[in-house]
Amino acid sequence: MQDKDAKITVDNSSVIQNDLEYRERYGFRANTVYSDLKKGISEDVVREVSGIKKEPEWMLKKRLLGYKVFKSKPNPEWGPSLKEIDYDDIYYYVNPNAKKSVNWEELPFEIKETFDKLGIPEAEKKFFAGAEAQYDSEVVYHHLKEELENQGVIFTNMENAVANYPEIVTKYFGTVIPATDNKFAALNTAVWSGGSFIYVPKGVKVAIPLQAYFRINAEKAGQFERTLIIADEGSDVTYIEGCTAPIYSTSSLHSAVVEIVVHRDAHVRYVTIQNWSKNVYNLVTQRAYVYRNGHMEWIDANIGSKVNMKYPSAFLKEEGARADVLSIAVAGNGQIQDSGGKIYHLAPNTVSKIISKSVSKGTGLSSYRGLIHIDKKARNSKSVVKCDALLLDERARTNTFPYNEIQTNDAVLSHEASVGKVGEEEVFYLMSRGMSEEDAITTIVMGFISPLVEVLPMEYSLELKRLIKLDTSNSIG
Repeated sequence: MQDKDAKITVDNSSVIQNDLEYRERYGFRANTVYSDLKKGISEDVVREVSGIKKEPEWMLKKRLLGYKVFKSKPNPEWGPSLKEIDYDDIYYYVNPNAKKSVNWEELPFEIKETFDKLGIPEAEKKFFAGAEAQYDSEVVYHHLKEELENQGVIFTNMENAVANYPEIVTKYFGTVIPATDNKFAALNTAVWSGGSFIYVPKGVKVAIPLQAYFRINAEKAGQFERTLIIADEGSDVTYIEGCTAPIYSTSSLHSAVVEIVVHRDAHVRYVTIQNWSKNVYNLVTQRAYVYRNGHMEWIDANIGSKVNMKYPSAFLKEEGARADVLSIAVAGNGQIQDSGGKIYHLAPNTVSKIISKSVSKGTGLSSYRGLIHIDKKARNSKSVVKCDALLLDERARTNTFPYNEIQTNDAVLSHEASVGKVGEEEVFYLMSRGMSEEDAITTIVMGFISPLVEVLPMEYSLELKRLIKLDTSNSIG
């Protein structure tokens, strides 16, 4: 038997080296000159943001409704505590004084240097069909391959979509996630800035992914991008987003809204690699409407943030619709990862799957929070939920909060949950085969999450493995 009080000693030099490597790659701060700074939220701020963007009256009305709902709703009390957020001490719009560019070399030096360090140009050149980079409140770079434009694919930022594709935006904006949905969806509606707009025409299959990268650089800044993706009948698209922020002593707020419409026989895969620094509250609402025989995939990796609350969801609205949520969460010292998924079966013969993998170390807390709703009209529907948690030391914690609402007697629902620990025996065995202690721990963690990492494109699979290695090295003790 293993002695429960036994500890493995570690070489602190490797811990220091990993922290330095993390800070050099992700935690740096660029000396950007900003304008339009005004702290706190008010109706005047909402109107100012809308005015800066020269928006039509219909969008301003949506913003003002969002502000009204935000002010009327209290912080949610069912999850992690959000009482430390001071909404009056946040900049809701931060302009980095950079024109949006389609030429990487035309960006201001400090912004280009930031994304160069993060590897964005290389990723685009090697792998992606199109790329977009958002720096604080503004999209500063955008590019889409010409062959996709010729097929009618639209990939642009939301401001440009409001101005140039109003017939599509007015049809879908706020219909999947209305301003009244929750406090943070309302806040996003009021002060949104940036984000991606994608429309894929009927029958068009985008063979290689589209990419967006979101960076918070300013201190005490909020980022509130708004993303809207419409996959028309029989189309196919993969969208990948990455997120980082420098390390500050004060907290920042990221509150995005992602609305996706998957029409008949269409397929959308949405991938997130979230690596916000550990002073960021990441409070995100993501939802898809899926129609007949459509297929929605959420692949969600959460490594960073101070508090993360994110539950990708899908409404299966017509027969044969499918949805998958594949979730990874890594909670390090002082982190709360509250993640999972929600699926609403609203039509017959719909199918869903939620697979959640979490890793906790130090004082980290990871929680799975999920909902499966099978409506009385959703006859012969099936859902599978599987939650696995791995604890890397004695202080780490994990929770599972499943909610199941079944209103028909011919549905099939299975739920499995497991919790395991990394023990000395496993580490000792791998070390006896020639591995270092750090590599042994990393190997165990990678084996645990491999079913999810394997579905990622190569570039992001390698980066996720690297991030997890940095975050979990030398974790036993």
